[in-house]
Amino acid sequence: MINASSIYKTFNKLPVLKGISLNVRKGEIVAITGPSGAGKTTLLEILGTLSLADKKNNTKIELNGIDVTSFKKNDLAKFRNQNLGFIFQSHKLLPEFTSIENVCLPAWIAKNDNKESKNKAKKLLIKLGLKNRLNRYPSELSGGEQQRVAVARALINDPKIIFADEPSGNLDVENANELHDLFFKLRDLTKSTFIIVTHNENLANKSDRKIIIKDGKVYNE
Repeated sequence: MINASSIYKTFNKLPVLKGISLNVRKGEIVAITGPSGAGKTTLLEILGTLSLADKKNNTKIELNGIDVTSFKKNDLAKFRNQNLGFIFQSHKLLPEFTSIENVCLPAWIAKNDNKESKNKAKKLLIKLGLKNRLNRYPSELSGGEQQRVAVARALINDPKIIFADEPSGNLDVENANELHDLFFKLRDLTKSTFIIVTHNENLANKSDRKIIIKDGKVYNE
């Protein structure tokens, strides 16, 4: 599902990633852990095509059987919208949009049918326990509810791979555990692959595999 080799990234002449290579199988839940500043989020953003790796002759990123290494910006955006889902620590919900509208955003970007997109968003939100929150705005939702809206948004285009960056970092223990359990249920239901950057040891240890990033390199897998 993910085959990446020789991933380098430098910021202001400071090497952050130093030739990382990794493989992730379809349907795996993989936790990326390590100390702050080790390059975890940078790696996630590069694998998710949100950021570009340094140009090296042997660098390669293959996602769902497609080599995206040389994709142009517009092609990357289209591929990302159609194949990848993202969950962030800070939710990134638009405050002026309702739950349904926030979930629909990736579908609207893909120019999917508006009515079908809203019906699908409604079904996802109900499945995630938000039946009574469909038309609420983010300010009217708890932190756990906001994050579940963000999960529904990540799922709206049926992504093959879901990237999550500290998804439970802003949640209390109870809501964090509920979110972690939800990831495994969704994996079993959708067969999607999850790549999760986390400092949460419980989530990391529950994952199918843990990758430790230390000083810009894979410490072990």
